[in-house]
Amino acid sequence: MLDDALLEQLRTHFSSLAAEYTFALFPSAHDKQAELRGLLEGLASASPKLHLVEQGPEQPVVQFDLLRGGAATGVRFRGVPGGHEFTSLVLAVLNADGKGKLPDEGIARRVKALKGPIDLRTYVSLSCTNCPDVVQALNVMALLHGDLRHTMIDGGLVEEEVERLGIQAVPTVYAGDKLLHVGRGSLAELLDRLEEHFGSAPAPVGEAGAAAVPAARHFDVVIVGGGPAGCSAAIYTARKGLSTAMVTQTVGGQVRETLGIENLVSVKYTEGKRLAADLEQHLRAYPVELLEHRKVLEILDGERKEVRLAGGEVLTADALILATGARWRELGVPGEKEHLGRGVAFCPHCDGPFYKGRRVAVVGGGNSGVEAAIDLAGICSHVTLVEFLEALKADAVLVKKLKTLPNVAVILNARTTEVVGNGDGVTALRYSDRHTNEAGEVALDGVFVQIGLVPNSQLVKELLETNRHGEIVVDARGRTSVAGIYAAGDVTTVPFKQIVIAMGEGAKAALTAFEDRMRAG
Repeated sequence: MLDDALLEQLRTHFSSLAAEYTFALFPSAHDKQAELRGLLEGLASASPKLHLVEQGPEQPVVQFDLLRGGAATGVRFRGVPGGHEFTSLVLAVLNADGKGKLPDEGIARRVKALKGPIDLRTYVSLSCTNCPDVVQALNVMALLHGDLRHTMIDGGLVEEEVERLGIQAVPTVYAGDKLLHVGRGSLAELLDRLEEHFGSAPAPVGEAGAAAVPAARHFDVVIVGGGPAGCSAAIYTARKGLSTAMVTQTVGGQVRETLGIENLVSVKYTEGKRLAADLEQHLRAYPVELLEHRKVLEILDGERKEVRLAGGEVLTADALILATGARWRELGVPGEKEHLGRGVAFCPHCDGPFYKGRRVAVVGGGNSGVEAAIDLAGICSHVTLVEFLEALKADAVLVKKLKTLPNVAVILNARTTEVVGNGDGVTALRYSDRHTNEAGEVALDGVFVQIGLVPNSQLVKELLETNRHGEIVVDARGRTSVAGIYAAGDVTTVPFKQIVIAMGEGAKAALTAFEDRMRAG
């Protein structure tokens, strides 16, 4: 099942395994059993440290556990982890052996402090590009915790279960019978959810990894945010010789959710995750203290700026650069939050397959909305594009393509007023004509929201000047209304939210911070 080239790569990855690992395959009469066994046999052949055994009671659906030294690691796969999830399986082995990209001590301490036992299930689609991030994050937590089990479940193999739970978006995470998380998510976001749901307790004194919360650490510059603006700022401050820390949930930020990128000057084509990896590689070439998977709780002004993080960590700095970016804008209408993951979605690439042969709406007539409508028209029976303005805002080439599709209808001048459901899912979208106030309704099964972004400025709205859109007001050099605090990228008033512009603004803010420091010194 695994070709020679891939096996050779796996042999290299697994060549330094220290412990013995076993894929404990449960017996099953499912028609995918032979495929899964073949995959695991191929994987086990890549190292003498990897083994395959069949044990346990017979299961209706294919599944296996990952064991380390014969003991459970807490990682289970229910389904054949092919497609994007094959990487999740390979990383689970490497991470269990202490290899690969693992959380630092501060995050590991928070994970180990979670109150167990915890049993999590993540329903995925093997074609989903966001699912592996969630699966890999929860697998890492299982490996660290000791009393946390995580199971990846291929939703395509358990259709009755998916229908019973009302799942219409992936990834979807359950803790027991409680819905815990829907959609893309970073390790930081998932850890926050787990702390909220299960609570945390101080680890016993003397337990390995139970180090006390570290004392406040000081840097010349602390950068909050790890997208293109933040990475650019960090590289420039480090090049200027300033001690620099970057606090972020994940390097790349919103870029990671972008599939194709064709407008980054000098790069003809790349993809979001590839660009995020390139940003991180460049960043790590400099002496930047990278604090990933962090949630900022509070930012304080003073002679020394202070950044307080979830888990008790505190950073101080002479200067701050805020590059916190933006998030998907919600409709803010009745029925939206109630049907999130059950008829309301934001990612057509991940969740579109759930609506194959069904009727959907896309709200938003910009590039992202029109692109979503075009993509969904290829799998859905009908797509209705709802736009607030009198004309679509998307590029002309996209609008031209949209108009050639026979199963797409466009409604202009429409204010979305309600997402309607019947308890099992979405049944309709209601709107009103902005000119006549006439009410309208579209019968459908799903709504994809594509109405732009909201700046992530909530932490500093009481500290810095923001405009009516919530953007941080900056001058031509990236200075904010507070001395020593700078901002760059999509969170600011700088027009045109583009990757190339964010990179330039990050560099500008960094150079301004350095220049101001030299003048003050």
